[in-house]
Amino acid sequence: MSTQYPHLFKPLTIGSKTIKNRVLMGSMHTGLEDRAKNYPKLAAYFKERAEGEAGIIVTGGISPNISGWTAPMAGFLKYGFQVKRHRLVTDAVHQAGGLICMQILHAGRYGYHPFIVSATDKKSPITPFKPKKLNDKQIRKQIKDFVNCAKLAQKAGYDGVEIMGSEGYFINQFITPRTNDRSDDWGGSFENRTRIAREIVTQTRQAVGDDFILIYRLSMLELVKDGLAIDEVIRLAKDIEQAGVSIINTGIGWHEARIPTIATMVPRAGFAWVTEKVKEHVSVPLVTTNRINDPQVAENILAGGQADMVSMARPFLADPDLVKKARLGQEQAINTCIACNQACLDHVFKAQRATCLVNPKACYETEYVTTPTTSPKNIAVVGAGMAGLSCATTLAERGHTVTLFEKADRIGGQFNYAAEIPGKEEFVHTMAYFQYLVKEHGVQLKLNYEVTPKELNDYDEVVVATGVSPRVPQIPGIDHNKVIIYSELLSGQKQAGQKVAIIGAGGIGFDVAEYLSVENPDQAQTVDEFCEEWGIDQSIEQPGGVTKAHDEKSYRTLYLMQRKSTKPGKGLGKTTGWIHRLSIRKKGVKPLTGVQYIKIDDAGLHIERDGQPEILDVDHVVICAGQISNRGLYKEQDNYHIIGGADVAAELDAKRAIKQGTLLGQRL
Repeated sequence: MSTQYPHLFKPLTIGSKTIKNRVLMGSMHTGLEDRAKNYPKLAAYFKERAEGEAGIIVTGGISPNISGWTAPMAGFLKYGFQVKRHRLVTDAVHQAGGLICMQILHAGRYGYHPFIVSATDKKSPITPFKPKKLNDKQIRKQIKDFVNCAKLAQKAGYDGVEIMGSEGYFINQFITPRTNDRSDDWGGSFENRTRIAREIVTQTRQAVGDDFILIYRLSMLELVKDGLAIDEVIRLAKDIEQAGVSIINTGIGWHEARIPTIATMVPRAGFAWVTEKVKEHVSVPLVTTNRINDPQVAENILAGGQADMVSMARPFLADPDLVKKARLGQEQAINTCIACNQACLDHVFKAQRATCLVNPKACYETEYVTTPTTSPKNIAVVGAGMAGLSCATTLAERGHTVTLFEKADRIGGQFNYAAEIPGKEEFVHTMAYFQYLVKEHGVQLKLNYEVTPKELNDYDEVVVATGVSPRVPQIPGIDHNKVIIYSELLSGQKQAGQKVAIIGAGGIGFDVAEYLSVENPDQAQTVDEFCEEWGIDQSIEQPGGVTKAHDEKSYRTLYLMQRKSTKPGKGLGKTTGWIHRLSIRKKGVKPLTGVQYIKIDDAGLHIERDGQPEILDVDHVVICAGQISNRGLYKEQDNYHIIGGADVAAELDAKRAIKQGTLLGQRL
């Protein structure tokens, strides 16, 4: 047992199975589950996390039938011939000394296909199809399919299953008044609405025996109107314990809820207090979840008695060896999940394979392989932004001699600006991780060094990762002292006044608006402050745990402008864009679209909209109008390579930069 994390590394016995620590790798859909041909890749993915000492792993959701698909041709387990592919996964995990449970997920009305069924015929606000409302016979058939799915999972070698009863999916749609408009034996009273959960658990336990782990994902805080209040949550927890579950996992929020639950602006362990409210009422182990990405945070939760286990999902995308490194006291070597959603959830909701911004090898374990070089070279990497860092450290890990040149006084490049934004404090951990890798792999780092073309002639290979420079639009008066470039603002070179116009409403413009809207942007929100801002009732006495949000108006008068007439922020991340747009609106930032910029002078910013001239009386104008690539050192030669922003300038795209750098580092 680790002396630093005594609670985290305390074993937990469930029946005849011993979970070696208190970490559950939470369910994540990767896209690999949906095709039989990808199961060898899925097996390699889970095997690496088992070797990294995840206590018990839960797979991405597998439907019990076609009507429960999340999308057309999504993964489901209903027939005996499908067992064989799952054996690849369970055998791989067991060979690595791990335990694995398969999540049974029926999407209900959340499915993206025309065969969806539910407790209701009301269409979900986030999906295009209207569900079929099930009758009594059809409901019983769905329950049988859940049980059959669990039996097949047991046959496939899984140590258990997790029954997904949360996040607004099928079972949740029966339990909650928001979606259960029935008047039969499956609707109306609490007893009737929760009947489906009790039946699924009871019948499954009878079918699989006492030694098979049954986890139930319980919707404890729904964050939608007409949801469950805490007394009903506790009552349901007791009922499913009585029905035979082994572990209860915490579910937070519905997918249609308009409150962030896992994005980076959510404070660490921001919902552990929810699990704590239920824990004293049941005797089976309870798992808490959401925004737990650090072993010390996990230890504090367990030591404080808020839960018996912690769920970490995306942190295992960022670093499969997270738990092992914590046990060995190698915390500085942990690649921390920054909860950006850009390569995990954004990919899944665009029907792409999930991966990780800070670890592009996630879900590509059999394809993106770092192997020792057989012909070491002397390589120069110019630029210590995300692309240069990932390339330099990968090259050095393989055995090349690498010199990394950076003209600034610190590594990170444009990523440093992102780390200044309120709610993106986690980003500093990525730079700390790369700083560790630079030292660990012996990269020769030269800061405050502007390398010359002549010096680069001495190297076998040259990687140009010189990043971008802010694009400055040609507006009369652009050199006026009211003008601040976003890099000057976020680096602290210049300060903005109380009235500010922001030119550019892309990702950087929104970030700058967040930064300027608060008086102390370097002061992270507490859990209580977060709940107050977003209208979360911490007593959960209100149905769904929602109350009136506190709209904290912007510290400054802010205008967020763009030339396009489309909605500002349209190109933001698929699963986080709505959060940024809503946050800006709540703060009272004034969006202006279809803007023509006329000039900047002592009077302020002169613009034209709909043919009408206006003068914005502002103290400063912040320019967030995109970037241009810095390609000056690049040569069209076989031994020159260009990556990151120097290759393509696009909205500080760290996901592409890190992937490009890693893959080039593996190839040279």
